[in-house]
Amino acid sequence: MDAVCSLWTLSVPYGRSLFPMDAVCSLWTLSVPYGRCLFPVDAVCSLWTLSVPYGCCLFPTDAVCSLWTLRTLRRPPPPLRPGGLASPCARLRLSLRRRKESLPRALPRSRRPGLPVVLPPSVTISSTAEKVVYLVVFHLSFVMFVWSYGKTIFTPPATPSNEFCLSKADKEQYEKEERPESQQEILRRAAKDLPIYTTTASRAIRYCDRCQLIKPDRCHHCSACDVCVLKMDHHCPWVNNCVGFSNYKFFLLFLMYSLLYCLFVAATVLQYFIKFWTNELPDTHAKFHVLFLFFVAAMFFISILSLFSYHCWLVGKNRSTIETFRAPTFRNGPDKNGFSLGCSKNLREVFGDEKKYWLLPIFTSLGDGCNFPTRLVIMDPEQFAVSSQNDPAKSSVANQSFPARPLSESQNRLLSGDCQWVETGPEEENVKSGAKKHIIVSLES
Repeated sequence: MDAVCSLWTLSVPYGRSLFPMDAVCSLWTLSVPYGRCLFPVDAVCSLWTLSVPYGCCLFPTDAVCSLWTLRTLRRPPPPLRPGGLASPCARLRLSLRRRKESLPRALPRSRRPGLPVVLPPSVTISSTAEKVVYLVVFHLSFVMFVWSYGKTIFTPPATPSNEFCLSKADKEQYEKEERPESQQEILRRAAKDLPIYTTTASRAIRYCDRCQLIKPDRCHHCSACDVCVLKMDHHCPWVNNCVGFSNYKFFLLFLMYSLLYCLFVAATVLQYFIKFWTNELPDTHAKFHVLFLFFVAAMFFISILSLFSYHCWLVGKNRSTIETFRAPTFRNGPDKNGFSLGCSKNLREVFGDEKKYWLLPIFTSLGDGCNFPTRLVIMDPEQFAVSSQNDPAKSSVANQSFPARPLSESQNRLLSGDCQWVETGPEEENVKSGAKKHIIVSLES
């Protein structure tokens, strides 16, 4: 029988039984050879159900397909006994009830024939104290990691104050001037009262045409954020924010806590990773999960360790990433260590004076982001004379008169108790310390 239809029902009497078939299809062919032969059914359909009652059993088949073939090879159904069930619905209910009763009742559902066996997860930590320690350390490191990460992301970058912006008259005059010399003269006149001691490589005032302001020391324009960022270190794509004066401490804590978090995960998983692969634990279904977790934690630990070590070195030198590749230019020339005050003071520049807040993502950095203390070079007169003969540039620095700005305006309080500032004019400055004389030269004052 061949037919093209969309909805149909075929009933073929065979002996005393019926073979009902319902299908929704577009093209199908049904061939039923009699005798002890095959009963093939080929159909092209989208969704259909074929139910073939066979003796006292039921062979249901449900499929979503485009082309399939069902072949059933067995004996033809025996004739019904007198008084038997002639209704297909009654035969269906009886077959379902008998199949349900044939399943073993003693076994759990996961152990019944034809169903996958699901084993309960094995307990790998038996000590209660170990469980408590794992839970406390894990959640503590996780909370601090998320807290530091959130502060790094949502803290806006610090920008220069309005005092670094040109006045309206200076801005109009600056825009009208076409010669760079005249523009620099306007900028020098506007920056004479500002705490600025670094210049460009060509000894020009650092000015941002985009933001229309004079850049403070260690300030740079970020093209991604389109603002000038105080003490800019870099623009981090992992936090989608500029790392600078306002959130550099948060960024360091984020690296530290993520490092500890990955280290804890890798260390705790390592012992069970070894036990799984040595078959010391009965449950071997979690091998892939343990393997994946260990390698991911170890990979992130190694990558973050290198980045965290690099930034710890920068903090010890009081440098930024930009200053490492391009040294700031002072009046005596470029100097990468121009802002270095010593390891302990450099650390306090970022984390603050109160050590109880060092490990918390709370802003405690010193300064306002515009004024930064510069180092003082103290050297013996004989050493300075020898170095001056070898390097004529240093001799010119010694004879150069530096601006006489008080330390309270240009220096941080970190240098307040280190040495005494003595100004004697353009001549050599001598400071008596016991019986030995030293020359104190301020790279930037």
